[in-house]
Order: sequence, then structure tokens, then C-alpha cells
Amino acid sequence: PRPHPTIRVRPLTCSETRRGDQQVVHSLGDGAVHVSAARHDATFGFSAVFDAGASQEAVFEGSGMRQLVELAIDGFSCTVFAFGQTGSGKTYTLMGPFAQSETQPASPALLGLMQRSFTCLLEQSRSRGSDLALSASYLEIYNEQIRDLLSPGPPCALPLRWSKTRGFYVENQRSVEFESLEAIVSLLLQGSQRRRTSAHALNRHSSRSHALLTIHIGSRAAGACPSKQGTLCFVDLAGSERVKETGSSGELSMEANSINRSLLALGHCISLLAKPRGKRTHIPYRDSKLTRLLARSLGGSGITLMVACISPSSRCLSETLSTLHYASRARRVTTRP
Repeated sequence: PRPHPTIRVRPLTCSETRRGDQQVVHSLGDGAVHVSAARHDATFGFSAVFDAGASQEAVFEGSGMRQLVELAIDGFSCTVFAFGQTGSGKTYTLMGPFAQSETQPASPALLGLMQRSFTCLLEQSRSRGSDLALSASYLEIYNEQIRDLLSPGPPCALPLRWSKTRGFYVENQRSVEFESLEAIVSLLLQGSQRRRTSAHALNRHSSRSHALLTIHIGSRAAGACPSKQGTLCFVDLAGSERVKETGSSGELSMEANSINRSLLALGHCISLLAKPRGKRTHIPYRDSKLTRLLARSLGGSGITLMVACISPSSRCLSETLSTLHYASRARRVTTRP
């Protein structure tokens, strides 16, 4: 199978409308998206395109996320990642509104792919009557350091190791077992509040790190059957952007450069994986911590859903086009789960 890049176009914000930005991205239906602006007129085709009017539920049902949860329960390694420029709606698509917390939950209609997947996972687990062992780990990659978002105390850097049996893995990361929706949502909210965010010109709450929440699904099979081990990994990539547009300097500028370097490494791996198998050269997963951690999901043993988030504003045109080209390349990658 191939990753199914899904496009989500957010609405124009009030400040963009006040500023007089034009809407340059239009959904044509049937997975086609059209970009029209001065000197640019291009149409791209994808498995699904969600425009500004699409609800969070429509994105969950229409992107194939429910099938991904079922495949993870069946023992496959499944990954969903959201990418796009800062402020394009990645964290909102995955998690819902930024302001939610355990004391202030978001309205059910606004919950993102993650909470909807957790609900689906626990419903499936109950309906199958199978004895599933569920646990979660939550990491961020900030300035090329891996930090555990679930371990108590200030986040400290963890080493990334490689073994023949496990591939790349993070040593000493905390894994927490859960059995209820409340427990896993609580882990998600606790972890995401510890993530590095900062304000800059493109977004007041910009994610400055890549975050990976992995659900480990073990079926305690009875008798002689070997137990199945599936994973469901949610990757919220930090926003790609040109440093000059964010008005960043000093530490923020260093953050932006390290984010862009790892996204470049990811794009490079995807470009090489998109070539026919016979023409592939070495895939440089070791170029960044991000590509090492995603090597399994990109490199063929997993099933991947990619959600590319874009802004319809004329001011974001070059970033929007680069996100659409990125997603088009990803469409050509084939995997063997």
C-alpha cells in the first residue's frame, strides 16, 4: 500500500481577512485541490481533500483513520502524521482546540483525530472481547534532543539506540498502561502541556518541537498463538517556515533552523522512497532523530496516513505550494506492511 496523503485547508483567520488576504486555495471535489494566484495555476490530486467547512468528525471518517485503528489492533505498525507550515492547523487537526485541559475539556464536536481514535480503539477492544494490553509513550524532539513528555520532573534528553530486532528505539522512555478513555486523554493533555511552544509572528502558540505519541497494542492471545503487537503512532510535526517570516532571532531562530533541518531530512527520505524500488539508493534515515524514529513507518513495514495542513491565504502561497508538492511525493511511496 501507499501512504494516503489527505489535505486539510483551514479557513482564513479574522486577521488575514482584515489584512485583505485573498483565498487562493479551492477544493474542486473528488480529491482535487486548485491553487490560483498571480503566476500560479496548479491542480493537485489526493485521496481526500477537506475544505474549511469540514468538521473534525468528517476528517476522522473521511481520512481512513478508523481503518488505521483497526489495523493497529490487528498487529500492524500504523502512523499518522500532520505536517505543514506553522499556523496551518496541524495540532488542531490532531488534538482539537489549544486551550483545552483536564479541567476545561474541549466540546466533543471539536475533538481531533487522536481523541476520536482513542474512543474507537477502546470501543473495538470492548466489542472484540479480546484481552488487549494498552500502553502509551509520548516524546518530543526539540533542537535534535529527544525528551520524554510523560516522565515526572523536568524533561531530560534520552539516548536513541539501534538494535537488529527493534530497529531505532529510545532508551529509558516511560510507557504508561491505560484502560479508559479518561486515562489516555489525561496522558495526552499532561504531555502536550509540557511541549515546547512559543509565540512568533505566524502563530501565538507555535509548536517548536516534533511530538510522537505512540499507543502500544498487545493482544494477550490464549493458547499457542503468538501474541500480536500493533502500534498506533501520532506525529505532530513542528511547523515548516522561513525564519525571516516568523520574526525569530536568537534561540527561536536556532529552533527554527533545527526544525527545518529535520523536515528537510524527512523530505529527502520521502523523495528517495518515492522512486521505484529498483532505482533506490541508500535511504539516509540517520540524517536526523526524526527520520530515525520514523524509519519503520516510512521504510516499508508500516501503514502511514499523512495529513497535510495548508492555509488558503495568498500570503502563505509559497509554503502552501511546497506542502502540496511534499504530499504529492509522499503519494508515490510504497510500503510492505
